[in-house]
Amino acid sequence: MRIPGTALVTGPTSGIGEAFARLLAERGHDLVLVARDKDRLAALAKSLSSAHGVSVEVLPADLSNREQLSIVEQRLLDRGQPIAVLVNNAGFGVKARFTRADISDEQRMLDVLVMAVMRLSHAAAVSMGERGQGAIVNVSSVASWLTGSTYSAAKAWVTVFSEGLAGEVAPLGVSVTAVCPGYVRTEFHERAEMNMGSVPGWMWLDADRVARKAMRDVDHGKVLSVTGGQYKVMGALLRHSPRALVRRIGNAR
Repeated sequence: MRIPGTALVTGPTSGIGEAFARLLAERGHDLVLVARDKDRLAALAKSLSSAHGVSVEVLPADLSNREQLSIVEQRLLDRGQPIAVLVNNAGFGVKARFTRADISDEQRMLDVLVMAVMRLSHAAAVSMGERGQGAIVNVSSVASWLTGSTYSAAKAWVTVFSEGLAGEVAPLGVSVTAVCPGYVRTEFHERAEMNMGSVPGWMWLDADRVARKAMRDVDHGKVLSVTGGQYKVMGALLRHSPRALVRRIGNAR
C-alpha cells in the first residue's frame, strides 16, 4: 500500500538517495531534502519541482553534527507539517583499514550511519505512530552480513535495528524496511577514493533499480529489500555460512 504525504530523504544529491528523491517525486510526494551541499540541494529541488510539480523543501545539514541533526529531528516531529516517508540514506565511507584510519573519520562514519539513523528513525516512529501511518526506509548494505570493520558493523546495526523496529511499530501502522544493496554505481566509492576496478561488471547495480525495488517492497510491507538475484543468493549464503568462512571473506581485501 502506498502511503501518501511528504517524504524526507537524507543524502539525496547523488546515487541511491537521488534515485529515491526522483522516484518519490514521480509518485507525487512533496519532499524535504537533507544534505550538506546547499548548492546541489537547491539545484535538485528546482529540477524535481519543475519536472513533477511537487513542493520541495531543502534542509542543509551535516548529520555528523549533533546540533544540525537535531534540526532534522525537529522537522520530523513537526505535527503541523507531517512526514509520511523517511528515507535514511546518507552515506559515509573510509578507505583505510581500521588500524590505519583517522579515528575521527571512523567516529564521523558511526555518527552518520548509526547515530543519525537511530535518532531520525526514533523521531519518525514517534510522529508516524501518533498518526497511525508512515514508512521508514533505512539504506543498509549486503556488507551488513560481512565482517568489514566499522562500515560493515555499522550496516549490520542498521539491518538488525530496522528488523527490530519493524516489529515494534507495525501495530501502530508504521512500516520499516532495510534496503540491502550490493555494489551500486554512484559517487560513493569515488568520494572515498576507493579503487573499484577489480569488481566484476555483473556485481554492479543501477541506483534507480535499487530505489524502485525498495519502494515496491515498502508498498508490500517487506522488512528486508535486496535487489538482484546475485545479491539474494549472496545474502542467503552469508547469513547461513560458518562465521569463520564469513570472516575470511570479509578480510580478503
